Amino acid sequence: MSKDVWGQVDDYFAQALMPTDPVFDAVLDSSRKAGLPAINVAPNQGKLLHMMARMVGAKRILEIGTLAAYSTIWLARALGPGGSLVTLEADAAHAAVARSNLAMAGLEGVVELREGKALDTLPSLNGPFDFVFIDADKTNNPAYFQWALTLSRPGTAIIVDNVVRDGKVLDPKAEEKVQGVRRLAEMLATETRVTATALQTVGGKGWDGFILALVN
Repeated sequence: MSKDVWGQVDDYFAQALMPTDPVFDAVLDSSRKAGLPAINVAPNQGKLLHMMARMVGAKRILEIGTLAAYSTIWLARALGPGGSLVTLEADAAHAAVARSNLAMAGLEGVVELREGKALDTLPSLNGPFDFVFIDADKTNNPAYFQWALTLSRPGTAIIVDNVVRDGKVLDPKAEEKVQGVRRLAEMLATETRVTATALQTVGGKGWDGFILALVN
């Protein structure tokens, strides 16, 4: 099977299960026009994040890596009344696009975007968060995960995206971003504070996957 077929399957289910939403269309359009990399989660992945956040009854969500706020909006829409989301973005150009998109989506009072390197802004946050989505530079995955644990509570769900990377995760000599994933997997193998698993995915974004950890 080819990536084209995977993409067609994604499109089929998106059309069947996810009605067109002008907000998400506008987010993707603004991202393209601003020249941001097309690395946002796919629509079906965004909805999965939304559903998972609802399943844990998330009132407070932390996102590490905002980009144009596509996944941010999916997650923010999962919050109940009075809920809040903090999203961290290192790139000033990305943050500017994200702020515009969050305003367009009517989420300025729900989402707080903190600009700057995540490892600099994470120490300023107060937990606990009920749901954490990590989708930033992969080299720092282990450090981001440790902060997620610090800012969590028993029952918090932590998702780490892009951990398969076309199978490169198998290569102990792969580039540094892959090594960040491998270091995280090695850390989780002995981390007794969480129960974790990993799933491979295929689709319009190619062959990848995510780690899901539940704080014990």
